[in-house]
Amino acid sequence: MRVWKPDGPLDLAMTFGFLRRGPLDPAYRRTRDGALWRVSRTPAGVGTLRLRTRPAEGAVEATAWGAGASWLLDAVPRWLGADDDPSSFDPRGQRLLRDAHARHPGLRIGRTGLVMESLVPAILEQKVTTGEAYEAWRMLLRQYGEPAPGGSAVPPFMYAPPAARDWAMIPSWAWHRARVDGKRAATVVRAARLAPRLEEASVMSPADAVARLTSVPGIGVWTAAETLQRSNGDADAVSVGDLHLPNTVGWALAGRERSDDAVMLELLEPYRPHRYRVCRLLHTLHVAAPRRAPRYAPHDFRDM
Repeated sequence: MRVWKPDGPLDLAMTFGFLRRGPLDPAYRRTRDGALWRVSRTPAGVGTLRLRTRPAEGAVEATAWGAGASWLLDAVPRWLGADDDPSSFDPRGQRLLRDAHARHPGLRIGRTGLVMESLVPAILEQKVTTGEAYEAWRMLLRQYGEPAPGGSAVPPFMYAPPAARDWAMIPSWAWHRARVDGKRAATVVRAARLAPRLEEASVMSPADAVARLTSVPGIGVWTAAETLQRSNGDADAVSVGDLHLPNTVGWALAGRERSDDAVMLELLEPYRPHRYRVCRLLHTLHVAAPRRAPRYAPHDFRDM
C-alpha cells in the first residue's frame, strides 16, 4: 500500500474514471465504499489496483495485488496526472470553458504508460456505437482475459485484458460472436503481433508516437489519439475523425450547428497544447450540437 498526496486539486473519479470502457467494463469497477478498482497487464505482470481518497489528508490511498502490484503502486502518481501541467491553460475568454475549468479544477490527464491496454478498445470502437464496442470488450475480456489477482479482497468478475499473444490467438468465431467485424479483428491481431514496438510509443514524442501507431494498417489518427490520450497522457491529442466531436466543439466554441474536422481544428488551435483538455472540459458540460440526422444504427456482423 502507498499513500500519495497530489500537489494540487485532484478529482479522482473524473481523472481515473476515463479509463473505463462502459458501465460493465471487466477491468474497472467502482464499489459502494467509493473505491475505484482497475486490473491491468503491466510489464511486471497482471495486477489489481484499488484507489480511494483520504479527504481529511487531501491524499489518495492505493493498494495493489498480484505480480504487477509494485509496478502499479509506483505508477499511481502518473496515472493520476502528476505529469500533467494545466497551469498554462487559458480559456481565452470562452465563458463555457472558463466555467468548466473553474468547476473542475481537479480534472487531470493521467498517463498509464500501457499502450496496448488503450489501443485494443480504441480499435474496437472504430466506426461502431460505443455500446457495441463496450459489449465486445466485455465479452472478450471475460472469455480470454485473466482473472484479477487478489482473491476475495477483489470484487468478483474482474479481468485483465489478454496478453498480446492471446489477442492474436482469438479464433474468428469468437470475434464474430462479439460482433466485431473482420477488419477490426484483423487490426487487433496485427497490433498484437507488433505489441513490443507499439509499447515503445509510450515514451516517444507525440509526433513519433502517432507515427509509430499509424504505421500499422487499420490504425488511423483517431485511434492513435484515443490511445495516446490515456497511455501517454497527451493533453493535446485531438480525436480527428470522430463522428460527433467536430459538431460539439463547433457548437460550444462558435455556435455552429455543423462543423467538420477542419473547422474543429481551427477553433481548437488557440488552445494548443491543451486541445484534448478542452474536449474533456466540454464533455463534462454535456455540450452537444442539435441533432438533425438519424441516430447511427448498430450493426450485427454475426449475420454477415
